[in-house]
Formats: sequence, structure tokens, C-alpha cells
Amino acid sequence: MRKATQSAVLLGGERERIVARAKRRAGIFLALLAAYLLIALPGVLAAPNPIPQQEQAIPDINITLGEGTEATDISLPLQILLLLTVLSLVPSILVMLTSFTRIVIVFHFLRQAMGTQSVPPNQVMIGMALFLTLMIMWPVGQAIWNEAIAPFNAGEVDGFAAMRVAEGHVRGFMMKFIREKDLNLFLEIGNVQAESFDEVPTYIVVPAFMLSEVKTAFEIGFLIYLPFLIIDMVVASVLLSMGMIMLPPILISMPFKLLVFVLVDGWYLVIGSLVRSFS
Repeated sequence: MRKATQSAVLLGGERERIVARAKRRAGIFLALLAAYLLIALPGVLAAPNPIPQQEQAIPDINITLGEGTEATDISLPLQILLLLTVLSLVPSILVMLTSFTRIVIVFHFLRQAMGTQSVPPNQVMIGMALFLTLMIMWPVGQAIWNEAIAPFNAGEVDGFAAMRVAEGHVRGFMMKFIREKDLNLFLEIGNVQAESFDEVPTYIVVPAFMLSEVKTAFEIGFLIYLPFLIIDMVVASVLLSMGMIMLPPILISMPFKLLVFVLVDGWYLVIGSLVRSFS
């Protein structure tokens, strides 16, 4: 009982000391706050009133359409509009209207056949495909520049005539590689009657060209796959005859496939065949 009483007395004394310490700190804080206000308040009251800034006028923008007397009067707005449109459609144009699709698919088949999952990397393959596409499409681009863009910039033709000339060159390139069977398929789907290639609409030419390119790329990929498939089958048969069932054949066959590919100068053959296929 005496111990409990002593403990209660000690707790009460400790509580009183904590309360006293808190009151002392609060008094110090209030004294510092009062001193700060006494120092800063006269300067704030003596400061001049800020001058309100004048409201800035919002510029008025008007877009008006006038009548042009020459073909170049509206060339600048049209050039800006066409440039923005072309930039937004560059990926689609690159895939649909050029040789890029065939080259990328063939490179993918080559990498899969060799068994190198990420070598060469995607960036290298896309870069090679882009520059090969640029080289293959260079004559078409040069013809479009000389016969469409340069006359348009010189004011010799209007924008619609330049677009028709450029479209004709691109259609001429695509028509060379479209299979008649694929073209007839889309003519039938679109219920379009055409007596000659010139009468075929562009919205029929583009999907027919893409389908023909995918077919050709798969055929080339199949031919590339055959020698590597034979190497895989030979290595698997040898491992099976030796009783090495748990050893993955792809680990053994990949060095042989790389060796064969290097000895026959595979990149020279593949890229040369791809470029010549567009001649």
C-alpha cells in the first residue's frame, strides 16, 4: 500500500514538471512571435500600395478567305496543311505504299530461322529496312520531285495537279508488283468494274499491293527457312541417336547455322535478292 502511494506521488510530480515545461515553452514562443510582429509590422504598414497592372488586351485573330489570282496565292497555307498531314501519315505511307513491308517480314523470318531471338536487334533491322526502302524508292521519289513538287513550288501547276502526278508515280510502282489475282479479289469485294489498270481506283490498288507484298515476303521467308530447318533436323537426329534426349537441339544447331550463314555470305545473298526483286 505504501509503495502504491509513493508511485502515485512520483507520477503526480512528473506530470506537474511536464506541464510546467510546456507552459514555459509556450511563453517563449509567444514572446518570439510578439517580437517578430513588432519588427515586421511597421515595415509592412509603411510599404507603398502596389499599383494595379493594366490589363493586357487579348490579340484578335481573324482567318479570312480571299480570292487568289495566281496558283501560288494559296500555296503557303496548303503547303503547311499538306506537310502536317503527310507527317501524321508517314508510318502508314511507309508500310502501305513502299517496299518496307516485304523487307521487314523477310528479316523477321531470317532471324527466326537462325534461332537468334534478339540478334540483330529490332532497331538494327528497322534501320536496315528503312535505308533499303529509301534506296529502292529513290527513283520514284526523284520523279515525284521533278514532275510534281518542283513545278508546284515554281507556280507552274496547282496543288491538285501535283498530287495527281505524284499519285500516278506511286501507283505505277505498286502496279508492277500487284498480282492479278489479288487485284481481282479487291475489285470483286469493292464491286468495281475496270477495263485497264489506269481505271482501277487507288483505294483498290493499295490493299491489293499490300496483300501481294505479304505473300511474296512469306514465299521468300519459306525459302530462307529450308536450309536452317535441314540443319535442325540433322542435329536433332544425331542427338537422338546418341541418346542425348535432354539436350535441346537448338543449342547445338545454332552455331552450325551461324557458321553456314557466314560461310555463304548470307547477308549479301538475302539483301541482294531483296533489292533485285524490286527491279
